[in-house]
Amino acid sequence: MEERVDEAMQVGKERPVEAEEELRALAIDGEAGDADAIKAKEQAIAAIVESLAERGDADGLRKLMHDLRPLYAKIAKAKTAKIVRQVIDAIAKVPGTKPLQVRLRRCDRTKRGRNVENREIDGSVEVCKEQAEWARSEKRTFLRQRIEARLVNLYLETKEFTAALELIQKLLTEVKRLDDKLLLVDIHLLESRIHHALRNLPKAKAALTAARTAANSIYVPPATQSSIDSQSGVLHAEEKDYKTAYSYFFEAFEQQSSLDDPRAILSLKYMLLSKIMCNQADDVANIISSKGGLKYQGVDVEAMQAVATSYTKRSLHEFEKSLKDYEAQLGEDPIIHNHLNSLYNTLLEQNLCRLIEPYSRVEIAHLAQRIELPEKQVEVKLSQMILDKVIDGTLDQGAGCLIIFDEIPPNSLYPEAIDTMKNMEGVVASLFRKSEKLAA
Repeated sequence: MEERVDEAMQVGKERPVEAEEELRALAIDGEAGDADAIKAKEQAIAAIVESLAERGDADGLRKLMHDLRPLYAKIAKAKTAKIVRQVIDAIAKVPGTKPLQVRLRRCDRTKRGRNVENREIDGSVEVCKEQAEWARSEKRTFLRQRIEARLVNLYLETKEFTAALELIQKLLTEVKRLDDKLLLVDIHLLESRIHHALRNLPKAKAALTAARTAANSIYVPPATQSSIDSQSGVLHAEEKDYKTAYSYFFEAFEQQSSLDDPRAILSLKYMLLSKIMCNQADDVANIISSKGGLKYQGVDVEAMQAVATSYTKRSLHEFEKSLKDYEAQLGEDPIIHNHLNSLYNTLLEQNLCRLIEPYSRVEIAHLAQRIELPEKQVEVKLSQMILDKVIDGTLDQGAGCLIIFDEIPPNSLYPEAIDTMKNMEGVVASLFRKSEKLAA
């Protein structure tokens, strides 16, 4: 049987459709047989999955999942789980299939008295839902839990946060009861990412701490450890602790790079972002030219380098140009987008402070012209800076001017008087204790 599989795979290089039919017949038809026959069937299934994924045939992969179900009853549950995850992973790689994976587990939420919105969602979600229901009916608990964990991840990517939180709470209860530590780590990491996406940082940190606690008692695969480090870096960056965030992103990048994980480029971008945010943009060029950075040269790295260059020059015009030229690389990731918005505001404040410094009274229109921004935007930013006490002044909107108050030298009279009173209090207390001793 292995020879027939090898022959079909050779034919697949020239006639993929014919080879796929032959492999499908070998994989699905007939008895499972001995260990060698099962191994040959696995090879055939892997070849079919690879062929369909290369052609981007998500419907074909979904049909394959149905066709393989009779085979699942004849082989070990561990091998079944491996095949199911392999097909779901292949579907996820097909562009535009995220909404296909969820639909099949959306069965009858009307049981809880809620009307379900009939809408198209990504293909990967559909398949996950369908396979989770099948695993539930076949009482394959461990497989169902892993598929549902994948489903939570897809809900997160499609921004269905309510559904993700509902499902993850059920999963946490089940997995804690079964004491599956590795799966528990993955679920807590997902929970942390969901709460971070909802801007609930205390709960995101609590979930990450729970993931670390569960990971301490088991061997954690490098891919999972890199996910823990990456999420730690993200949360530290949210707290403006960019030096610590950089160290976590570096650890994640090292592990992902050694595994040839495609997430390594994202960790590298976060490393560069951390350097820029902690005012060390000059180090970006050194990181990019290092051995690890050279491996990932491309448009993503160029985008971060352009941001670093514009920040070093303190040029708002170049910064905006970088954001526009590399919109796909800088704007689609919400973490990078949020931090770059904060960086833009910081850069704008620094430029305005530099322009205002020589004046005691300056027209807003003049500042807007110098900084090449709309007058209304400059006025709003100046009012924010006054409220934040970055500028000591006021806006004269009638005249369209910013009035800067003279710096009042600090009056040291009152602090010195308070210090004198404290010293006198100490002397009096000391004299009182001595008089008590003499009286005794």
